[in-house]
Amino acid sequence: MAEFKTLEIRQSVFQHNDREAALLRAELKEKKVFLLNLMSSPGSGKTTTLARTIGALKEQLRIGVMEADIDSDVDARTISALGVRAIQLHTGGMCHLDAGMTRQGLQGLGLDGLDLAILENVGNLVCPAEFDTGAVKNAAILSVPEGHDKPLKYPLMFQVCDVVLVNKIDVAPYFDFDLEKCREYVHLRNPRAKVIPICAKTGEGMDEWYTWLQGEVRAWQA
Repeated sequence: MAEFKTLEIRQSVFQHNDREAALLRAELKEKKVFLLNLMSSPGSGKTTTLARTIGALKEQLRIGVMEADIDSDVDARTISALGVRAIQLHTGGMCHLDAGMTRQGLQGLGLDGLDLAILENVGNLVCPAEFDTGAVKNAAILSVPEGHDKPLKYPLMFQVCDVVLVNKIDVAPYFDFDLEKCREYVHLRNPRAKVIPICAKTGEGMDEWYTWLQGEVRAWQA
């Protein structure tokens, strides 16, 4: 049988990305631009949540958005129509963005005149959580129809997130969803994560999210 070598490259790849992410964060700090990495499953309501957030905050914060998808420009068109700077990022089949890809996106978006840059990451609960994008904070959206047990099934996503938005709480009576269990499971993975129940469609609970986000941006710029 032919002999061959097996190379374990995972650690070195992540170490390189972590260095790039730290460098990018330092540059963002110097420019006083806050980068939020927004992650979730497809269909959880990322774009709806983002659109309502922009509508509420665009008079207080100068916002730019990077929409990451494997293909299409549907989300970028939606966000651009709201009157903020937007760019579509195509990942070429990859299910995540790393720090280098994020840097390319920010260069295309342009940081001049921005307070807040938002990366709407590829819809996926696995791959995006594995790569530090250089964001200042990570946010995840978990929708009620997905079930309250997702923090147990996808632990890394909830370990890396600073805030978890539990979306579509208006339909909770029609699903076997336990908000307190969800909160418990999130805190099992990450005791420091803030959990905010919302309905992006109706606006319920969104004020708490706006307050958190504005506070984080202003603290970063101080």
